[in-house]
Amino acid sequence: MNSLELKYGCNPNQKPARIFMKDGSDLPVTVVNGKPGYINFLDALNSWQLVRELKEATGLPAAASFKHVSPAGAALGLPLSDVERQIYFVDDGFDPSPVAAAYIRARGADRMSSYGDWAAVSDICDADVARVLQHEVSDGIIAPGYTDEAIEILKTKKKGNYNIVAIDPSYEAAEIEQKDVFGITFEQRHNDYKISADQLDNVVTDNKTIPDAAKTDLVLALITLKYTQSNSVCYTKNGQTVGVGAGQQSRIHCTRLAGNKADTWSLRHHPKVLGLQFVDGIRRADRDNAIDVYISDEHDDVLRDGAWQRVFKVKPDVLTDEEKKDWIAQQTGLSLGSDAFFPFGDNIERARKSGVTYVAEPGGSIRDDNVIETANRYGMAVAFTGMRLFHH
Repeated sequence: MNSLELKYGCNPNQKPARIFMKDGSDLPVTVVNGKPGYINFLDALNSWQLVRELKEATGLPAAASFKHVSPAGAALGLPLSDVERQIYFVDDGFDPSPVAAAYIRARGADRMSSYGDWAAVSDICDADVARVLQHEVSDGIIAPGYTDEAIEILKTKKKGNYNIVAIDPSYEAAEIEQKDVFGITFEQRHNDYKISADQLDNVVTDNKTIPDAAKTDLVLALITLKYTQSNSVCYTKNGQTVGVGAGQQSRIHCTRLAGNKADTWSLRHHPKVLGLQFVDGIRRADRDNAIDVYISDEHDDVLRDGAWQRVFKVKPDVLTDEEKKDWIAQQTGLSLGSDAFFPFGDNIERARKSGVTYVAEPGGSIRDDNVIETANRYGMAVAFTGMRLFHH
């Protein structure tokens, strides 16, 4: 089959809609269940490329959680620590497979943004992945294949209409790609640039040391940025994204947005947050929203009388600004990637406040010396990759 009709385009008024192969060949995707839409397939095809490249670059299973054609999170299939199991709400006694752990960590990067996501995994989707998704609000998943048990579990979602898409893992895009905008056709070479640790050899700061784990985190950040709407900046740690800033017109706004998300992720490890006691039967979305508000400056929205009783068994103490600043100030060892050069040292200043130690960016700004000087002031290691990663 070389054409697949979709329910509608980006919006319900945009009909007809379909995906198809211009050369008449068969589509590399198969709809196992459901009826994915236009945006679903944009998320599916972008997220599949991301997890496939992460697996190729690291040798580890990878997963992504996509929303509106950008990743809310991406991660590698590393074992979950006890604290990670707690902050990602992994059920007691559940020992997830590596690919399931990758999705748990990808979704846990920014659970607010992942609500209603499109999931992608680099490996066969097993029952563990399906069990994780079974309890999450999600629109669909793409994978190179599925176990029978996984399909049966996933088919219980959305009254049997959960979108399940399989993709041929051997499929490669044509060298030249096209898209139409306002009736005009654009054409360019497909971005087949391969990202690896080799792009991190040009370390331009006084600190030349980037440990192997940090190199993996920087590769993760760069591959994530390759499929994130530009301008974009990505913070990573321990094999997962912890803050993605996408689609901002100003790079410092990307750095701030992603940094604020990284700070929220870090604060979820705070003892006060770990100690929150939720009422029995609270929905996951309500719990995640409550945590996000509790950490934020709007904490009174969930702590005022009449509000906290709907969420918490015991009214929590406020997580004060001073406590938040002290906790974030303790963070270190984060990595940061940028899809284009930093024009000013203010991006480094903001990144440092969230615990960033290692940076990868293309370089090439007329103010590179200011960026390097700022990084040297804080003992950070910065690698110039020489490659821009814009994505639109």
